[in-house]
Amino acid sequence: MTNQEFLDFIKNPVAADGAWGTELLKAGLDQGDAPEVWNLENPGKIQEIAASYARAGSRIILTNTFGANSLKLQHRGMEEKMALINREGARLTREAGGGSYITAGDMGPTGRMVFMDEVSEEEVEEVFFSQSEALKEGGADILLLETFTDLIELTAALKGAYRTGLPVVCTLTYDLMPDGSFRTVMGHAPEEVIPVLEEHGAAAVGANCGAGIDQYVELASRICSLSRLPVWIKANAGLPVLKNNKVVYPMGADEYASHVKALLKAGVVVVGGCCGTGPEHIRGIVGEIEKYRI
Repeated sequence: MTNQEFLDFIKNPVAADGAWGTELLKAGLDQGDAPEVWNLENPGKIQEIAASYARAGSRIILTNTFGANSLKLQHRGMEEKMALINREGARLTREAGGGSYITAGDMGPTGRMVFMDEVSEEEVEEVFFSQSEALKEGGADILLLETFTDLIELTAALKGAYRTGLPVVCTLTYDLMPDGSFRTVMGHAPEEVIPVLEEHGAAAVGANCGAGIDQYVELASRICSLSRLPVWIKANAGLPVLKNNKVVYPMGADEYASHVKALLKAGVVVVGGCCGTGPEHIRGIVGEIEKYRI
């Protein structure tokens, strides 16, 4: 898929998918296990999650490859399977069926700090180029760099992903500060982030995870005002709470959907969900998008 084809695809607002981690835990993944391994060991369950989002109306569905870069996999002694895990992740989502959608090759941070010299910018670029190439080979239509907090790492990752020729979406995780500003835990504000991502060829920008969707409405409005690019928002289902020694996200599908109209009015064109959201949340998003179009 070219950049222009992607822009044409999201010319009108569309729903992305919801959380993968939440659905994987429901499907039997043990807390602490690497979800990406299921691309090889439980492919049927991976395809069922993707298909459940397709049936809910998602037009963009992610791959189960968030932590499948070679540096992350190195911790589990699986870096030699990086390409295979990513190719299979892309193939499984692409072939899941259940509806009409495009496949987004999902990539998260390395977990290493550039500013602490744990990894160089050049190494980060090559790590994400390799992961991106494997996702492209598996059939990904676009690439997604999400949940980043360090602009230096994200910029290097974008450089690597951009080399594949596929459209690259970049989203960071922001928190609401006491002074009313939004910043990542590394101190980056949208005002600093957006120009850098535009300069380096991002196809779309936005935010994911972090605060709940109610707080992300204001953030989305700021991002839309700052960027000439399409804006992508995948927020959590509220702020996490501890219940019976488990972290849960309390916001139900109806309450989550009640904020979608405000996102669309702000100019957001891709709305999905992050932690705590599932197919029922996506159905609510789809309903709000359909009403907004009328």
